[in-house]
Amino acid sequence: MRELLFYFFAALAVVSGILVITRRNPLAAALYLVLAFFALAGIYVLLDAFFLAAVQVAVYAGAIMVLFLFVIMLLNLGPDDLPPIMTRKVRWVYAAASALLVLVFLALDLGRRLPAPAAGPAGEVEAIGERLFGAYLLPFEITAILLLVAIVGSVVLAHRESK
Repeated sequence: MRELLFYFFAALAVVSGILVITRRNPLAAALYLVLAFFALAGIYVLLDAFFLAAVQVAVYAGAIMVLFLFVIMLLNLGPDDLPPIMTRKVRWVYAAASALLVLVFLALDLGRRLPAPAAGPAGEVEAIGERLFGAYLLPFEITAILLLVAIVGSVVLAHRESK
């Protein structure tokens, strides 16, 4: 049953991820991204990583998506405001390269199973905190600064001169 649920959540995450990059409406793309975040949280629950599932929903599906929606609404983007970034031939090249990459990852992972989590539910938060604020402190702070720059950039782009 767990394996069936895993495949369901994995397929849901992949399909919603594809829908994120193929939608022309930025708001619809952001909502499909929320669906992908929830599917990933479901996979975390199946791996008995309940804290990570809660953080996934609270931080990504909650806070980060509110930030994305804020930027989309602030910029007042519509489907016609986005430039076409790829021609038809280039899309097929990217699709073929992506499919090849997925096949390589599947071939490398064939027959390998994930080990059971080493730390129990009580030590999970402490282990994440030690990693996040120890070895990964600099990337964590850089990410925070990049989010701040993205917010300031969206405000600058959305600023309209009053006449």
